[in-house]
Parts: sequence; C-alpha cells; structure tokens
Amino acid sequence: MTLFRNVVFVAALAGLLASLVMTGLQAWFTVPLILKAETYESAEPVHDHDHSASAGAADASHSHGHSHSDGHDHGDGWAPADGTERFTYTALANIVSGVGFALLLVAVSEFAGGISSWRVGAAWGFAGFAVFTLAPGLGLPPELPGMPAAELEGRQFWWLATVAATAAGLALIAFRGTVVLSLVGLALIVAPHLIGAPQPASHESPVPVELHRDFVIAATLTSLVFWVLLGGLAGVLRQRLIGRAGNLRDQLA
Repeated sequence: MTLFRNVVFVAALAGLLASLVMTGLQAWFTVPLILKAETYESAEPVHDHDHSASAGAADASHSHGHSHSDGHDHGDGWAPADGTERFTYTALANIVSGVGFALLLVAVSEFAGGISSWRVGAAWGFAGFAVFTLAPGLGLPPELPGMPAAELEGRQFWWLATVAATAAGLALIAFRGTVVLSLVGLALIVAPHLIGAPQPASHESPVPVELHRDFVIAATLTSLVFWVLLGGLAGVLRQRLIGRAGNLRDQLA
C-alpha cells in the first residue's frame, strides 16, 4: 500500500505543477486569442454548439466531447467574468483535468515497468500528447468562439475512438516488438483519419482564418509543454519518492 500511495502522490503533485504551468501559458498565449475571437462572435448570431471549457492538455485542447482548459464559453448560460475570476476557474479546471491525466499516465506507465527517469517520463508525456491532443486535433482542431462545428455527439464519439485507437496502436508498436503487430498498431492509428471526423455543414465563420491558425498553434504547443512537463516531473518525483522500490505491476503480480 505504501508504493500505491506514493504513486498516487507522484501523479497528483506532477499533475498539479504541470497544470499551473499550463494555466500560465494559456493566460499568456491562448486566452487573448479567445477574447479577440469573442469580439467577432458578438457581432454574429449565437451558434447552437458547445464551446464550454472544462479542461487539454493535453491540451490544453478544445470542445470535441473532451475536456480542455482554454476557458471559453459562448453559450447563453453563466460564464466567469474576464480577469481574475476567469483565470481562477480556468486554473481549477486545469488542475482537476491535469491531475486526472497524471493519474492515468502514471498508472499505465507503472504497469509497463514504471518511469525510471525524467527522460523516460518526457517520452511518456509525448505519447500522452500524441494520444490526447495531436491525433484528435488532426481531425478536430481547437475551435474558437463563433466557429461552426458538427453535432457534439458525433464529435465526442470520433474523439474517443481516435484516442482509444491511437493509444492501442502506440502500445502495440512500443511494447509488442513484432512487425505484424506494429503494422496492426499503425493501422489503428491511421483508421480514424481515413474514416474522417464529423464536419459542420458550412465552415463559414466571422473569425479570421489567421486568428484560428494562431490559436491552433498556441493551443497545440501549450498542450505539448503540459504533457512533456507532466511526464518529466513524474519521472523526477518517482525517482525521489519511490526510487528502485519496484512498480505496481510487480507488486500486484
């Protein structure tokens, strides 16, 4: 139980620290772009799709049925006021989602033998970025307020399927080590993109293309920093708190 408790503590602390860094990056890079997009949206009728923020990453990402933390909500309901209130709610959402992602990352890595160093942790973090941000973002890039989107249920299903397929594909390539299984893994990674993500009937938007491009770049890079930092911190903290005491896989065997 001591090892289990230490693993949970490592994940929680790494998730907290990485989330705080991500919140600062978002406040500097992505939130100003969201506020600028809202000025274009206010001149247009409200679209009937959800951009409400709950947590990404990862990524640090966007509203395709998964959580993100860029902190924008342009529906008719309540939204935090700009400034300190908005920053606080964004930080809280980031911390909740960041700790959750950290628990998932550390748990999976423990059953693969544990994160032995910050370099190994950074590699695990990059894998998390690929699964939760990069792969889904190829079909459903981060959205700004005022942009059209397909039905939420379809986006949720495609996002979840893409995450699952990418994670399974990377696992087959990284841990199975045979040509056949590596090809199966590659096929799993590619399959969701061959099927294609749900798209809106029209891509017309009051938001300038350049603004959306800058937002996609900023949100993606912010998520990359979050995930790599999360993995690296998990590696450093695990070395200090657990060291060579084993891993959960061996303890539960």
